[in-house]
Amino acid sequence: MTYPITVHPDVQVALDNHQPVVALESTLITHGLPYPTNVETASAMEDAVRESGAIPATIAIMKGNITVGITRDQIEELAQTEEGNVRKCSRRDFPIALGLQQYGATTVAGTMIIANMVGIKVFATGGIGGVHRGHPQDVSADLIELGRTPVTVVSSGAKSILDLPLTLEVLETQGVPILGYKTNVLPSFYSAKTELPIDQQIENATDAAKIIQALHDLRAQHGILITVPVPADKELPSDIAETAIHQATQEADEQGIIGKEITPFVLNRVKQITDGQSMIANIALLKNNAKIAGQIAVELSNLKS
Repeated sequence: MTYPITVHPDVQVALDNHQPVVALESTLITHGLPYPTNVETASAMEDAVRESGAIPATIAIMKGNITVGITRDQIEELAQTEEGNVRKCSRRDFPIALGLQQYGATTVAGTMIIANMVGIKVFATGGIGGVHRGHPQDVSADLIELGRTPVTVVSSGAKSILDLPLTLEVLETQGVPILGYKTNVLPSFYSAKTELPIDQQIENATDAAKIIQALHDLRAQHGILITVPVPADKELPSDIAETAIHQATQEADEQGIIGKEITPFVLNRVKQITDGQSMIANIALLKNNAKIAGQIAVELSNLKS
C-alpha cells in the first residue's frame, strides 16, 4: 500500500505497542441513522470501546484522505455533509473516492480493507450485508470480503431484511467461520435468534480471542464473523420485525429500487412501519457490539503479550 493513510496518534501509539484497537465503520453516520442520532451513536460506540479497555478507530475518507480514527469534529463533519456528497465505499469505490478527493463512508467491506492495511484485527458493526430477498444474484461485497480479508467482524449477524439462509450459504462457500456469542443460532439483527445454526458457540471474549489468534497463526486470508444477539430489553419481536420487513421489501420491488439503494430504503421503511422500534434495537445492538468487540480486542492483545 503506497497510498497515504492518516492514522490518529492514539490509534498509532496503540498499534505500535500492540495494544487493543477496534475498527468502527462510518456508513452508520452518513447512511444508517438520522442526524443527530448518528453522531450520538457513533460517539457512544467509541465510548463503549474505550470502556472495554481498547482504543476505537472509526474509519472514513475525508476529502480523498483515508483516515483511521476520525475525530469527534470529523464525525460531525461527515454527519452534516449531504448524503449525495458522501460516497458509500466498498472495495470498488476506493479509487473513485480517492482519485476525485471525495468524502467516503466505509461499509463493512470497506472498513475491513483499511483495518487490515493498518493492522487492526477486530471490527465492530451492527449487521453485515448479505443476499437480498428475492434477488439471489444480489450478493453483498461484505460476504466476499469476509472470505479474503483476515479481520474479525463483531455484529448481530446479517441484517434481517436479507435472505439469511442464502447469506449463510455464501459465507460457508467463502470459508468464513461463524461464531455465536453465548448463542448456538444466528441472531436476526433486530431479534435475538433464528433457527439457523452457526459453527461454534463461544461463552466469553477469551475464547473468541483464542480462535482469532489461531486464524492469524495459520496465516489464513479470510475473516471470522462473531454474532452477538441484540440486548434482550431492546429486542424487536420477530413477528413484528418480519411483518415490517416483508412490507418494506415489497415496496422496494414495486418502486424498482435495486442494488446498494435497497438496504437504506428498507431499513428506513422498517423504522417508519415499527414507529421507531427498529431504530431503538439497532442503536442498542451497535453499542453492545462495540463493547464486546473491545473486550475481545483486549483479550487478543493479552494473548499476544
